[in-house]
Formats: sequence, structure tokens, C-alpha cells
Amino acid sequence: MGLLDFLKDAGEKLADVGDDVNMSKKINEKINSHGLKVKDLQVAVKGDHVHLKGTPGTDEDREKALLIAGNVKGIAKVSDDMQVKGKPSRYYTVVSGDNLSKISKNMYGDANKYMKIFDANKPMLSDPDKIYPGQVLRIPE
Repeated sequence: MGLLDFLKDAGEKLADVGDDVNMSKKINEKINSHGLKVKDLQVAVKGDHVHLKGTPGTDEDREKALLIAGNVKGIAKVSDDMQVKGKPSRYYTVVSGDNLSKISKNMYGDANKYMKIFDANKPMLSDPDKIYPGQVLRIPE
């Protein structure tokens, strides 16, 4: 089981805050729209907390599902009961002035490895230049 923190006021607005049932449905649809393999996915929202259940095909599917759920406006925490099969990725919260090259330099010591971060966050990221403060990214080893 994992617990990730997110900036509540950052991210895409999917539903009105306080409408837990609709928010659960919208987050479930968002995760499924990215083609992640999570068998029997269940999404439960209670206030600003999301809890995910299901069986992920890979650790990457699990981590991306967590990030999709958390990078939603109004969500501050995401927890899950999904199994981790290997070593989990690190996470990084984008701050003002960041770009993937700067993050790559900080995490890997090499600004040119920014595509590794971009690829690890597809399809949530569609362009390496489109990140925003408060967004949480996967940082693979």
C-alpha cells in the first residue's frame, strides 16, 4: 500500500469538489482512457483523498494510475491496495521555473536525460515542455 501527497489546487478539474461519487467515476474513466492495465480497478473518493484497488499489470501501470488520480484538482492524497512487484519509482513535484531538463539534471546529474522522465510519464504528458507547478511526475531509476 502506498500513500502519495499532491497539491490540492493543482491539476485538471474533472468534477466538482465534494461530489465524491462523480469524482470517483471521472477519475476511473481518466485512468482507463490512458490504456493502463489495472484489472478490476476501483476508485473511491472521500473528500480530497482517493483510494485505488485493483490488480495492475505492471508497477508502471500502478504508478501511472496513482499519478493520474492525484494530478486532479481537489485531490490531496492518493492511497492504494495494489501490489508492488519491484522497486517503486521516485516521484518529483514540479515547482515554478522547472522544466524536464532541469529536473533531469537534479535527479540524474545529466540534463540530457529529460526524455527518460518524459517517456516514464506518457501518456499523461503529451509534450516535454508542458508541465505545471504542483504536478507530480514519476522519476524512474
